[in-house]
Formats: sequence, structure tokens, C-alpha cells
Amino acid sequence: MKVAIFSTKPYDREFLESANQSFGHELVFFEPRLTSQTASLANGFPAVCVFVNDELDARVLLHLHRSGTQLIALRCAGYNNVDLQVAEQLGFVVTRVPAYSPQAVAEHTLALILALARRLHKSYNRVREGNFALDGLLGMDLSGKTAGIIGTGKIGRLVAKRLMAFECHVVAFDTQPDEELASFDVEYVGYEELFRRSDIITLHCPLVPATHHLINEDTLALMKRGVMLINTSRGALVDSQAVIRALKSGKIGALGLDVYEEEADLFFEDLSNQVIQDDVFMRMLTFPNVIITGHQAFFTQNAMEAIARKTLENVTAFERQEEPPGLLRYREALAS
Repeated sequence: MKVAIFSTKPYDREFLESANQSFGHELVFFEPRLTSQTASLANGFPAVCVFVNDELDARVLLHLHRSGTQLIALRCAGYNNVDLQVAEQLGFVVTRVPAYSPQAVAEHTLALILALARRLHKSYNRVREGNFALDGLLGMDLSGKTAGIIGTGKIGRLVAKRLMAFECHVVAFDTQPDEELASFDVEYVGYEELFRRSDIITLHCPLVPATHHLINEDTLALMKRGVMLINTSRGALVDSQAVIRALKSGKIGALGLDVYEEEADLFFEDLSNQVIQDDVFMRMLTFPNVIITGHQAFFTQNAMEAIARKTLENVTAFERQEEPPGLLRYREALAS
């Protein structure tokens, strides 16, 4: 099958071409993101393959439909960038990769927590400049802290297990509690109680209307002063302006982000020789207790191999008129 692949970076091409040796599809790579301005690149392609910052709103979907596209293959787990209701109305088959490597994201979450807890980002820069003073590097033990996890799906449950290994007391909120975690003494509570009790809060829930700006002025007001907040899920779970105010007041004591609500024009690009125009993002970078990584939590060898393989498995199943293993249905997504 002929597939138009958008938002292509050299590593995407490398892993997809390697996996495709077992599938034999015709892969055509495009560097730009899929938007209403670039949708014409997909004309005549029965399938498009997209990533987290590609835009599949009604306008783009209508263009794809008119130009003959039938399959939208997401090479990621999240699908908030796709108007699934319109996609279903137009008859598209939409697939995703729901569990490429939850370990990768869980381990990156722990890396952010540990780096912030022990001020590793500050000490790294100091030592490189010959400064071995410890002033300002006082850390905190994770042992004995209460860690709150919002969302205990595939990634959240792994984060919970790893935090328990550090002797944290783990509280969690999920609309569908995990029985195994509950048996391991993870305490499921309401999200307001979680905000009030947690020393560390980490987000692992999907971005849906109900979770948009889950972290906002009101929920921040419930939290302990000096709370550590981690987001490796979706950027728009967090109201960035509210977080900046909480950093300035000391309500947030440490912030670790791998995602950002306006990341589409920033992440995955080398902007080191440009003046970044996003004032909100640049303001967050000025705080010494903030670590931001550029949506790299998923980016491991194992995960990239799994993403490429499972994406092409979805394409192959569609071509064979079989149900793709990563089929995404609007009603099921709505229920989740």
C-alpha cells in the first residue's frame, strides 16, 4: 500500500524503512506536519501516517476524503489531534499504537522526578564550570513521600510500581481503578484528595474535554505548597499560565515537563539559532526548579522499533481488509 508519512525526521525514516522490509509497503516521506496547508501532499494516497502534532481537524479530513485517503495511521498512542467524530462520518479507518513501550515513558517520568529531587540539572552545569559548591543543591528523599498518579493505565501503573520501589506512598485517581495496584497498597482516592495529599503529582491520563487544563488555578490551590508536578502525557492537561503563577508564588516547588500545550511549533525542531517567540514557554525556562524535555519520553530504541512495526501492522491489516489491531473507534474513544 502507498502511504504518505508526515512529520518525518531522519529517525522516523530509519525505523519505518527497517520495519517495512517485512511488509513491503510503498512509503513516501514528507518532512512537514500535516495541516490544511500541506494536506495536498497526500493527494492520491490511500493511507496517511501521522504523529502527535499533525492536525486532522474537519477541514483536513474533508480534503483527505476528497483526495482518496481511506486510512489514517497514527504512529503514537494519543489521538486528541484527530476529530474522530468527523473521521467516522467520512468513513475513515483510524488506527494508533496504543502500547508501543510504556516502560520508556514511565522511566522518563522517574528520570524527571529524580533529577528535580536532587537538582541534577543545576549540579551538572555547575561542575562543568568548575563550581563544586553544594549551596542551593539541597535535595529531598523520595522515601516516605506521597506520590499522586492521575491515570493508572499502562504507563501510570508502571510509574506507580517504580515509585513504590522508592518507598513512596502512592495514591491514585482513575475512573477504572487497577485491581492489581490496589492489591499492592496503591490507595485510590478522589482527585481533589489526591491534590491535597501529594508531595509529587504525575499525570498519565489522555487529553479529552474533561481533562483539558486539569491543572489550573483551582486545582493548584488544593495542592501542598512546594509540590512537584510532572507531565509526560499531553501538554494541554496543564494551564501553562496558571503554572507560571504557581511557580512564582512557590506553590509549585519543582516542575518537570516533557510536553507543552503549544509545542507544535517548537518540539522536534532545532531552533537553537532562532529567537523563540513563545513568551510563555520561555518564561517557564527561566525558573531554576523547572526541567523541560522536548517530547522525548517515548524516544528509545525499543519504543521506536515497536512503533514502526505496529504502525505497519495496522496498515497491512487494513490492506488485507482485516480489522487492524490498533483500530480506534469514536464511541470507544469517547467512553474512555
